[in-house]
Amino acid sequence: MTSTSQAPQSARNPQPDHLGHVVFITAAAAMGGFLFGYDSSVINGATVAIQQRFDVDANVLGWIIATALLGCAVGAALAGRIADRIGRIRCMQIAAVLFAASAVGSALPFAAWDLTVWRLIGGVGIGMASVIGPAYIAEVAPPAYRGRLASFQQAAIVIGIAVSQLVNWGILNMADGNQRGEIGGLEAWQWMLGVMVVPAVLYGLLSFAIPESPRFLIHVNRIPEAKKVLREVEGSGVDVDARAMEIEEGIRKEHKPTFKDLLGKVGFLPIVWIGIGLSVFQQLVGINVIFYYSNQLWQSIGHDPSSSFLYSFETSIVNIVGTVIAMIFVDRIGRKPLALIGSAGMAAALFTMAWAFSYRSGSGDDVSLPDTQGLVAIIAANAFVLFFALSWGVVVWVLLGEIFPNRIRAAALGVAASAQWIANFAITKTFPSMSEWSLTGSYIIYGAFAALSIPFVLKFVRETKGKTLEEMG
Repeated sequence: MTSTSQAPQSARNPQPDHLGHVVFITAAAAMGGFLFGYDSSVINGATVAIQQRFDVDANVLGWIIATALLGCAVGAALAGRIADRIGRIRCMQIAAVLFAASAVGSALPFAAWDLTVWRLIGGVGIGMASVIGPAYIAEVAPPAYRGRLASFQQAAIVIGIAVSQLVNWGILNMADGNQRGEIGGLEAWQWMLGVMVVPAVLYGLLSFAIPESPRFLIHVNRIPEAKKVLREVEGSGVDVDARAMEIEEGIRKEHKPTFKDLLGKVGFLPIVWIGIGLSVFQQLVGINVIFYYSNQLWQSIGHDPSSSFLYSFETSIVNIVGTVIAMIFVDRIGRKPLALIGSAGMAAALFTMAWAFSYRSGSGDDVSLPDTQGLVAIIAANAFVLFFALSWGVVVWVLLGEIFPNRIRAAALGVAASAQWIANFAITKTFPSMSEWSLTGSYIIYGAFAALSIPFVLKFVRETKGKTLEEMG
């Protein structure tokens, strides 16, 4: 009788005594998201210089850029097992070391192949951070603040993208606008990749200042430490003994799904296919082309390097604005309406970009767009990023956390996330060759996928707004 009366009291008075401390813990963990965004985008400033430095064709350049995504798949697959074995904090520290090593190695490559290897290593760190950050935040956040604190991860990702563009622009100015200009004995693009060691080291240092997840501590029978952390993050008004027992009971009852649980009459269960579809459509619209290749893109239509960096940074700010809009409205108007709005907006923007680039003239380094079409291309690119950020950029991850039944959630999420990395790799790897074939054709293809996502959402995706996870089962 006592425990049932205390639970509602805890729910009515959930505010921790030291909310600032909880915010600090969450922000430190979200630094993994910052590095995720930073590393994903920083290569954008170096693509032209790397192609020139190592004299590689578009196919090899695609491998250099996209190999990191293969590392992401490996890191994401390993992170959960590592975190369960040695703890969430140790997993963060391993990711930080991999980030730092990748930054130094990428800045000092002696050939295209070893740059590719360092990108792969950095990708493993990205994959680990992309899994362990949200998991840790969910485990330490007080229930009343979990949604808002969980949004730190996505916000950190888009901020990381923007900061990387700003740093690249600053380095380029120091090199007089030349990506291969020398600064202190190294070329500008090497500094761009090497600067990532700074946030990587900061991430590692912050990991020593935050507590281990109470769920992991209970899992390894370190109960007194777990209760201490619970008291720090949930406040003195919470019965930590009852909370610890609740977590322990949950761990004991937890079903660890296997791959077989995902199988139905035709391959996967229908809901798993829907999750895979959401993940794949999110990538097939070509969003990462904007962040991996935007500098190269704008230079290819006649903009000088300094201007192209400014366009890329401005696009990153639009990405942040769109993400904030999604955070505000995802619980108000629902996941499905946001996805449909985003799909329609992205399709219109991509087809407009295709029209603008059809006016490109010249060849090689001597290409240009008419003034009108050039302005339309920039506006359409920003509109595309805005519609993606306010919809599919956030909604897909929200839906993937909600649509699967409890008994298969973890395994189904793993399959959907793997599908997303694979689709990301495919788009990133093929874009250099596709852009040489036809930028107009490339954007028509991406626009077609955006348009096809509309009937997919209408027919297969259920609205999850306001429903409990149990109702989704």
